[in-house]
Amino acid sequence: MYFETRSWELTESIGLMGTTMNSRGLIGILLVPLTMCQVACWAAMPEQLVVGEGFVEPLGFHDPTPTFSWKLPVGTERQTSYQLEVRDVLAEESVWDSGWVDSDQSVFVPYGGTPLTSRQQLRWRVRFRDQDGLASDWSTPAHFEMGLLSSEDWKSQWIFQSTEVDSNADSEDERVAYLRREFPVANKIARARLYVTARGLYEVYLNGQKVGIDAFTPGWTSYANRIDTQTYDVTRQVKQGENALGAMLGYGWYAGRLGWSKKWNFYGNVPELLLQLEITFADGEVQTIASDDAWKSTLDGPIRISSIYDGETYDARKAMPGWSDPAFDDSSWNDVATSAKLETPMLTPKPFAPVRVTETLSTQRITEPESGRFVFDLGQNMVGWPEINIPVEKDQMVTIRFAEMLNPDGTMYTANYRSAKSIDFYTAASTGTISWKPTFTFHGFRYVELSGLPVGSTPSADWVKGLVLHSDLKPVGSFVSSHEKLNQLQRNIRWGQRGNFLDIPTDCPQRDERCGWTGDAQAFCPTAMFNYDCHAFWKSWLRSMRDDQSSDGRIPHVIPDILKNRGGSPGWMDAATIVPWQVYLRTGDKEILLENYDMMAKLVGWYRDHYADGVVTNVAGFGDWLQPYASNNIGDTPHAVLATLFYANSVQILANSARVLGKNVDAEKYGKEADAVKQELTNHFFDSDGKLQNAPETQTAYILAIAFDLIPARRQAQAANHLVRLIDEADGHLRTGFLGTPFINQVLDQTGHEEVAFSVLFKETYPSWFYSINQGATTMWERWNSYSHEDGFGNVAMNSFNHYAYGAVGQWMYERIAGLSPDPAEPGYKHFFVRPIFGGPLTSAGAELETAYGKAASEWRNTGDKVEMTVTVPSNTTATVVFPTTNITAIRVDGIVLNESEFADAMKTSDAGQVTVELACGVYRFDLLALAENDLQ
Repeated sequence: MYFETRSWELTESIGLMGTTMNSRGLIGILLVPLTMCQVACWAAMPEQLVVGEGFVEPLGFHDPTPTFSWKLPVGTERQTSYQLEVRDVLAEESVWDSGWVDSDQSVFVPYGGTPLTSRQQLRWRVRFRDQDGLASDWSTPAHFEMGLLSSEDWKSQWIFQSTEVDSNADSEDERVAYLRREFPVANKIARARLYVTARGLYEVYLNGQKVGIDAFTPGWTSYANRIDTQTYDVTRQVKQGENALGAMLGYGWYAGRLGWSKKWNFYGNVPELLLQLEITFADGEVQTIASDDAWKSTLDGPIRISSIYDGETYDARKAMPGWSDPAFDDSSWNDVATSAKLETPMLTPKPFAPVRVTETLSTQRITEPESGRFVFDLGQNMVGWPEINIPVEKDQMVTIRFAEMLNPDGTMYTANYRSAKSIDFYTAASTGTISWKPTFTFHGFRYVELSGLPVGSTPSADWVKGLVLHSDLKPVGSFVSSHEKLNQLQRNIRWGQRGNFLDIPTDCPQRDERCGWTGDAQAFCPTAMFNYDCHAFWKSWLRSMRDDQSSDGRIPHVIPDILKNRGGSPGWMDAATIVPWQVYLRTGDKEILLENYDMMAKLVGWYRDHYADGVVTNVAGFGDWLQPYASNNIGDTPHAVLATLFYANSVQILANSARVLGKNVDAEKYGKEADAVKQELTNHFFDSDGKLQNAPETQTAYILAIAFDLIPARRQAQAANHLVRLIDEADGHLRTGFLGTPFINQVLDQTGHEEVAFSVLFKETYPSWFYSINQGATTMWERWNSYSHEDGFGNVAMNSFNHYAYGAVGQWMYERIAGLSPDPAEPGYKHFFVRPIFGGPLTSAGAELETAYGKAASEWRNTGDKVEMTVTVPSNTTATVVFPTTNITAIRVDGIVLNESEFADAMKTSDAGQVTVELACGVYRFDLLALAENDLQ
């Protein structure tokens, strides 16, 4: 499937400036609207039309009843009605016309026509009426084309490499199969579509050229239930006359080894290909080239082995020039084996962006810690491929090793890769200079070591480049501040996400694991949604979660489940409720709640079955994973406490989801269940002073009870005081693992302990976010002390240097330091809040987010005598700015007191006494002038 190609990184700069700020001594406010949406743009038209979860003119679309979204042109305050038309391009007829609909909805507008069909080509357009009732022009039409929506559309067979005798092959070698077929084309070509997938990994070539730019296709799903397919436009690659198709098949996740247990062939024994090339001629006739017994195959190609964990072995002496061109001599190749069973698993077009190379890193430094072993430092821990351009000698094998860190002597530190070999080998066919990169493996690394080079070689920086790989998701958010280490933390968060969003949300990209751990994912989801558009990414992963949920409601520890349906870990299982709700909150897409509603209910049912006398019992799992100073990896918070907290949270999410979906009976039922669990939880675990009882006091227990709003407001305040006491006893440090850390700053902030929240964030000593940065981190680490200058490397059994879970603090940075947060009552940033907090050592901060409606932004800077604050509200949305003061007379617009200005009707006072202003679309600037200290809240 083709998607609009975009660079991964946004420019992380909002142009903020700042000098020193006298915290808690600024407040008078001058409001200046820079640009207002007061001019009706009746001649303008909707822009940036997308289908479904943000697809720009997709080819091979997956949803027969899609939704449509568009943005209003700058200058339009709001939409009051719309008309949307969808036409079939080939039939030249309308398939749906909404007529004029009185609605301000401009995102996820549901298709109301007959469900679309496979191969159908559509064109759609939209127009709207603005706040004054003036109609816009029709938008420029947008196009999309359906993929093959059903297994019945496939007239092909699964084909795979037949047995070859190779006495030198290890029984567990992950061999790469080469397959090919020639075919003639006699007529003039109008269009050609290639539909393709694999059990395993594939690359397809047509007349000697690779089809598409995607990697690791079709991706990793619950293969027994669903396999994604891809669609490519190959009209320009097919030619009249003789043609040839070629394919390479790698074992990948399907048939290669998975996990630290070294299990092989988890889903199947060998990779298989399913392919269908459909050529439509000018006269309308269609020629179909299918994968069938007419194909031939061999294992005797240059890629001898390619393993996700262990690396790739390439022997250039085995190269087969022209193997995917017509007229290649394949007489020594074998006939393929075939299987015509297409009933299961379900074959569906891939519903999110594939993996691609998105950036190239250059070598920053070269060393030679051992004679003949050259180490190339790319300056950034990354995930992807090396691209080597090196001199070689005939028959000489070059060894390419990878590492995230170096030993003190400059040699490669690879112990943390555990059993993953992560080594590539290249054997030269002749003396000269070669350019090469692997195909069906990927590595997590910062350093590349080359050995086996010609004697006397002098390395240069252009010998090694890093090709960065991940799912090609659109960047949507950025954050920047006046503090360089905080900016480095943001860079580490983003690089951690890039490295671990390779078709699924993995826990690490380098060692013998790389699995979709559910606990890590639910913790990081809100942060992930801000930085990149992973809406469709999460929806696909949740579908695999539904496929792999056990019959009793448990969610496996990893998705796709390669641990034989293990599950039952509180906080890990709850990805089933937390991820759908967080995606809904940030997109407004109700469909994600509807799709996963039954899964949520089954999980809550599992908790209910294990609940008695106010406690969830008979549970185990990973606890508050990797809590510092705990006696073991699962932390000090008992399983029963965590399970009861997450049960209460998940049943509340289920009740909320039922309410959103209009399931009122369910909403009432689950709401009562949530209230009952909260009451019993409060009575059992918290005394009248808000102190934990019947369980050891831990930071995480207090944090989750407050973050999930499980105890009454008075006891929340008391519990927060006990939390602060525990932090003080820890010398101002956190004592939280994967479950408690995402919420610690939020909880301290919301309970009036902002200064403690800033102090925890800006700590320089262990354990803290800046501690790893001080040790040289360029990504998030699995442990706060995965490495230290003083003590060296951490526990080698569990020591990833690219592990995004602790990057969940990004949510608080974006939503409170910068101040840009969604409103659960109007999700998807239809309405949002701007409520930054000024604290810590910062003199400026800001965030931008490209929402479905347009750019929303909040930024502030201190100039010495005032704080300048700029707010951007996109068309068709509103925002509430919360001023950190109770002094109404201190807020002025153009020198006029706010409640006497044109904004008087938009002004309110919150329950906490703070002044708020409701804003329509536009760009606004506020000047907060210095006033009395007690005015600031």
